[in-house]
Amino acid sequence: MTNYVLKNAQIVNEGQIIASDLRIENGRIAKIAADINPAPGDVVVDLSGKHVFPGMIDDQVHFREPGLTHKATIASEARAAVAGGVTSFMEMPNTVPNALTQELLADKYAIAAAGSLANYSFFMGAGNDNLEEVLKTNPRDVCGIKIFMGSSTGNMLVDNTQTLEKLFSSCEMLIATHCEDEPTVRARTELFKEKYPEDAPAYIHPLVRNEEACYLSSSMAVDLAKKNNTRLHILHISTEEELALFETGKAVKDKKITAEVCVHHLWFDAAQYDTLGNQIKCNPAIKDARHKTALRKALVTGELDIIATDHAPHTWEEKSQGFWKAPSGLPLVQHPLLLMIDLAKEGHISLELIAEKTAHAVADCFQIEERGYIREGYWADLAIVDLHKPYTVSKENILYQCGWSPLEGHTLSASVVHTFVSGHLAYSQGSFDESRTGKRLLFNR
Repeated sequence: MTNYVLKNAQIVNEGQIIASDLRIENGRIAKIAADINPAPGDVVVDLSGKHVFPGMIDDQVHFREPGLTHKATIASEARAAVAGGVTSFMEMPNTVPNALTQELLADKYAIAAAGSLANYSFFMGAGNDNLEEVLKTNPRDVCGIKIFMGSSTGNMLVDNTQTLEKLFSSCEMLIATHCEDEPTVRARTELFKEKYPEDAPAYIHPLVRNEEACYLSSSMAVDLAKKNNTRLHILHISTEEELALFETGKAVKDKKITAEVCVHHLWFDAAQYDTLGNQIKCNPAIKDARHKTALRKALVTGELDIIATDHAPHTWEEKSQGFWKAPSGLPLVQHPLLLMIDLAKEGHISLELIAEKTAHAVADCFQIEERGYIREGYWADLAIVDLHKPYTVSKENILYQCGWSPLEGHTLSASVVHTFVSGHLAYSQGSFDESRTGKRLLFNR
């Protein structure tokens, strides 16, 4: 492997920003010091004026392979992720077929090993009748178990109370949940279908999938976890009300129950359905601005532990259907760091907290081995950002296979200029080096 010396960097790591050099050797961070002299053969990269973040670890993506490759592939979306400074991802099981057996889970790992530019892990899916398969999951090399406690894209709803009890009481691994109360969603769907039988405006989405649906399900998951002493991680918190379910004043590694927020719930609010319509239709729904404000504050106060994307691409044709037919989900994995940096410049979050919520806390939450921090001996997963180089999202620079983004036409204030994945310079100034693939994530469990 090529070894590198990164000179004159501003390293954003572990609660501080330090001016330093950094040496990468054999894929790992070999040295962090004020002035590093290159060894023969080292490639020197001058990062004057640039900030180095630990590569984002996105704990929730939908890369659609196998079975839905007309929407996306692992290779295409991993490429987009790396261009956005996302160096590792954890992908969800609601592909086709659903990853409900160890054999199907292994198939996804084989696809990633052959073609993912980013580091990778895949959740094992839980269904109403696959407990035996779930319990075979190896905690050393699989990120966790995913339970859909509300229906979303795919057919993986776990609505059997006895099954949920067994999963929460039997599973020693981290359980990640999608929480929306299914009876509430179904009842409100019927209510609004009576009012809008043919088509409906997109702004009804947060009225169908409302605050009550989220809180009922999340509180149920928390109760089950407390009862069974389960390691629970609730995905994509979208309401102010749910924040009361989570602790503050504790390090992530010391929590049994943790919470994730996604960039779209921090960036958009319900007022934008008028202009973006189905483009921002997702589950759980983007809701009124008061929720966005509360979620932003909760990142600082500590109720929310992790920032992710829930990247969920669909084709433009699919999203262009009427509201009732258009699928939920939006593509986001190319732009999360830049969106957060814009929020930092607006005063909502610090650069140091971005590093914590997108990398450090994810590594601690999932117990990822030797990643998530800029430390000597750790893998060199690095996102190098120019805070003063604006970047306008356009059809020409969108890398998602679906070819669209709800951010099109928006100018972000910063740019990702280089991304190192396991010490490999996978992305640099708009160009990719795909001579090496990412690595499978390992977990200290």
